[in-house]
Amino acid sequence: MQIRFGLDIRARLATAARVGGAQVAAGRMFVERQAMATARGNREREHGRILCYHAVGQPEWGVNDVAPARFRRQIESALEAGYRFVPAGELVRTGGGPRDLSITFDDGARSVLTAAAPILASYEIPFSLFVVSEWSENGHRGLALGWDEIIRIAELGGEIGNHSATHPDFSRLNREQALHEIGDAGDLIENRTGIRTTTFAIPLGQSANWTAEADTAARELGYDVIYAQAEETRPTGTAGRTFVTAYDSPRVFDALLRGRFDRWEEWVWPAPGK
Repeated sequence: MQIRFGLDIRARLATAARVGGAQVAAGRMFVERQAMATARGNREREHGRILCYHAVGQPEWGVNDVAPARFRRQIESALEAGYRFVPAGELVRTGGGPRDLSITFDDGARSVLTAAAPILASYEIPFSLFVVSEWSENGHRGLALGWDEIIRIAELGGEIGNHSATHPDFSRLNREQALHEIGDAGDLIENRTGIRTTTFAIPLGQSANWTAEADTAARELGYDVIYAQAEETRPTGTAGRTFVTAYDSPRVFDALLRGRFDRWEEWVWPAPGK
């Protein structure tokens, strides 16, 4: 009984530490983004910007969840400001112009189909979805899109990409582990949907989450486009994206489009959706 009691206490302390750490990270993110949005000056940009979303109306994704009404307003405000939305692959190939935007979603959250896709369809905006294969295979506590739903996304015109098998931090993997995470996910996506993708989005996506070994593994498997989340600090050879968070009010979103977060990286603590 004493041993069991000790294990229970340690488990509760570990859970409390995770919850506390997530709250600290969320608080820091809110303060940083508000402060940076207030700073003066815009960063000149000659090419387009790829936005990185996760969930749209799924609170389990924590700071990575944007409310549907806010998501719609962000789309509308960008259009009102003269931006146009193009496929992410177009910006990767051509760079695009400073008023070009692309929409991508990481993780394969169910709300991409139920909330985001209808909003985007109403404005005829293309988008890309990067799925975690084991989450889609097993449901991820009912939070992730199943394979039939991912096929539906593809039928609606969404590009389907690879976001790994289990969403690991690739900086902690060796080459063989990276090959399995990327290769197994790609094979499962193809087996379940018939789609063979050559685009990959780095889990967590920050500059520290990707290594030369992981990059080599992805290239060997045929992935010619690899997306990060960091803009100016992204790993060499990857396509930068701009992270949109739950805290991005109209003022913050406008600052985001003006480039004030191009050197910002998330202070990572795994969100509930991770």
